[in-house]
Amino acid sequence: MTDHQQQPQQPYYPPQPPQPPYTPAPQPHRRARRGVGLLAAVAIAAAAVGGGTATLVQQLTADGAPTATGVNGTTVSASSKGTVAGVAEAVSPSIVEISATSTSGKSTGSGVIITGDGEIVTNNHVISGASSITVRLANGKTYEAEVVGTAPDKDLALIKLSGASGLKAATLGDSGRVRVGDEVVAIGSPEGLTGTVTSGIVSALDRDVTVAKDEGQDQRRQQYDPRQGWPFEFGGRQFNGDTGSSRTTYKAIQTDASLNPGNSGGALINMNGEIIGINSAMYSPSASSGSAAGSVGLGFAIPVDTLKADLDNLRSGGSD
Repeated sequence: MTDHQQQPQQPYYPPQPPQPPYTPAPQPHRRARRGVGLLAAVAIAAAAVGGGTATLVQQLTADGAPTATGVNGTTVSASSKGTVAGVAEAVSPSIVEISATSTSGKSTGSGVIITGDGEIVTNNHVISGASSITVRLANGKTYEAEVVGTAPDKDLALIKLSGASGLKAATLGDSGRVRVGDEVVAIGSPEGLTGTVTSGIVSALDRDVTVAKDEGQDQRRQQYDPRQGWPFEFGGRQFNGDTGSSRTTYKAIQTDASLNPGNSGGALINMNGEIIGINSAMYSPSASSGSAAGSVGLGFAIPVDTLKADLDNLRSGGSD
């Protein structure tokens, strides 16, 4: 027998069952995108109203969701009206520093420009007995001034700059409309720091404040004590020294805006930039170091309605 080579066996694959005919999967029913259609309709209407809304709708319809890039809209300029910064910027040019020299020494107070040619209102105790008066404007320019009229009973005085013109006059408001809790700004020159701005609220109205009428040198010296403000009485108590035998009482606006020696004669201002009072008295307790300890939230201002009622009298020389 002849030997032969054995062939390798092939793997066995059983026959596969026939495949069923191919049927495409049914397509899902597409619903109309009513939300997008509604937004598109809104976009057409919004285009007639404003670009901001139309831009937002276009982003929604194009991308299906709001983007994180923000929305273009109308830029509204920020207004400074009603802010402390805005009031300070508007009124500071109308507030001055007053240096009054007398035989007793030199004092520093504040004043408010009320006419473009240099009429300035201040406290009577700031300029009483002065042999010379120098006024420094907010821009640093200085003028000599003369007393026009005084009203010691109201602690008011009117002075006039020599050769001034084109000054920015303050707007006198209506103190009869002031309410407790109203925000206020005070501007003056405490301790010679010209143009100092503080703020607070009206804490009380119609306070009976008694101040010296400043009729003697003994009274005058108290004004120059750097540790104290102008002496006054309230509620049967004396503050910042003895008011003396010659005194006057007036109704005052009480404020917690910080006032210090040198603020006398400066402005108390509402948030519309209108003068509502002339700062006149403040409680400043003495510090052990000999310097002023500052305001403790007890300051008083002469209502501007009192000034307006007496302005003609001051312009004619005033009265005691």
